[in-house]
Amino acid sequence: MPSSPVWYPYTPMQNLPEPPLVESGQGAWIHLADGRKLLDATSAWWCLIHGYRHPTLDAALHEQIDQLSHVMLGGLSHEPAQQLARKLVEITPPGLEQVFFSDSGSVGIEVAMKMAVQYQLQNGQPQRTRLLSVMRAYHGDTSGCMALCDPEEGMHQLFTGWLQPHHFTPAPRAAFDAPADDPLLQEDLALLEASFARHHESLAAFIVEPLLQAAGGFNMYSPLWLQEVRRLCDDYGVLLIFDEIATGFGRTGSLFACEQAQVSPDIMVLSKGLTGGYLGLAATLATQKIFEGFYGGPERAFMHGPTFMGNPLACRVALASIQVFEEEDYLNKIARLNQVLHEELDDFSAPGVQATRVLGATGVIEVTHPELLKGLSGYALNQGVWLRSFGSYVYTMPSYVITPEELREITRVMKDYFRQK
Repeated sequence: MPSSPVWYPYTPMQNLPEPPLVESGQGAWIHLADGRKLLDATSAWWCLIHGYRHPTLDAALHEQIDQLSHVMLGGLSHEPAQQLARKLVEITPPGLEQVFFSDSGSVGIEVAMKMAVQYQLQNGQPQRTRLLSVMRAYHGDTSGCMALCDPEEGMHQLFTGWLQPHHFTPAPRAAFDAPADDPLLQEDLALLEASFARHHESLAAFIVEPLLQAAGGFNMYSPLWLQEVRRLCDDYGVLLIFDEIATGFGRTGSLFACEQAQVSPDIMVLSKGLTGGYLGLAATLATQKIFEGFYGGPERAFMHGPTFMGNPLACRVALASIQVFEEEDYLNKIARLNQVLHEELDDFSAPGVQATRVLGATGVIEVTHPELLKGLSGYALNQGVWLRSFGSYVYTMPSYVITPEELREITRVMKDYFRQK
């Protein structure tokens, strides 16, 4: 039996080696209790965009905890929530004017789902209770979110028969830079339109991660496909939900991924980088049209209310995170990291390597079979890098404060793992 009562996520617990004990962190580095230092290639599941112990974020938390740690947002309000909501409306794509807070990305997606369905019900469309999702999708671990994940190859396929049924369209295959006349892109668009034609009468909304299907397999696809999604949603009266939990706050090279397709959604969900990874917080933003669909008596109120929604500490550190992002010109930092990833990964080949992909501050090596990555984390640990594989993928999604030299050390370890086999 394990020596600790901690139950770890996505981890076979039988014969689990004792995980390294983290004592502190600084910048892109994790400091272990045994004195070792590890370069963090994953930025703590992609959320620590400023790395560990950023002084501006630390100071914001210290200041806020001396004033107000928490208060319910039901019937009361507070300045950090008000300020953050206004800031998010300012920086997100046009049309998103209302903000509903929750405490995690999964809950933020649940909020978006309920918002879309209740809006359709209150807009005289009671038959629109299903969502259209995308194969290779991952949207979270709660039951509503799990029902939107790939039901055949996703990490929640075990629960498929138990979950609420939704509709799925094939994942786009044309690459991010595919030209408009690319045959594969044209086939992708035809399949997409067929899905809308088949299911539109029952659809409340379409949901997708813009440009990068992250935990669903790091699929990086064409912005033109996303533009067609917007057109079809408009034509068929279907709401468009963008899950920017992983892609938001610079991960794909723009502040929000959908900006590269010049497309605005009806609903957008943010989390992870929202607080720089300091505290759990999510924001589900909606257009004024959707917000007005809930006007009326008590029976039209939006029926959701997380206990910790709009937590003052989380809102205050989120404001500090956005301030740092803007003042320290993070988009240029990300562009430099993107250049390094292209230089290091674009031409890499080795036995078992199927493909490499780079978008923004995300670099991926895909292998032909997951077994080829068995032992990767241990090898990287011995090299001083915290690196985890995911299915058939070894990837880095580092903090934006990492130096080019530190990032090259991560990619060196990623590549050397295959060279030493």
